[in-house]
Amino acid sequence: MNIGDTLPPLEIPVTRTLIVAGAIASRDYQDVHHDAALAREKGSPDIFMNILTTNGLVGRYITDHLGPAAVLRKVAIRLGAPNYPGDTMTLTGTVTALDGDTAEIRIVGANGIGHHVTGTVTVTLPVGGGIR
Repeated sequence: MNIGDTLPPLEIPVTRTLIVAGAIASRDYQDVHHDAALAREKGSPDIFMNILTTNGLVGRYITDHLGPAAVLRKVAIRLGAPNYPGDTMTLTGTVTALDGDTAEIRIVGANGIGHHVTGTVTVTLPVGGGIR
């Protein structure tokens, strides 16, 4: 692995089921994540994904490419454009720093209206590990 290496993109279809299941799994019962009528009353065109689901998908993206022995040390993300049902989020990553067995990867998750998530993931790689 080298600074500047990129991870292959991962396309994630944003479905109602994914949004609602992610909210329930993370015990986020805010109505904007499961009730379209109440989300519209609050000014949103539809339900939208919560940050905890996004955080989990970012972690999955990294471990899908670096393997299950990779240890996420820090995930620092910021949300932007909402993930609404019917869209697709495409995650991409670029290695920005290396220090021994630790890498920092810049993450961007884009959908049809902009960047849904940006941030960095710090990960420790197993001996002999690297981008697959």
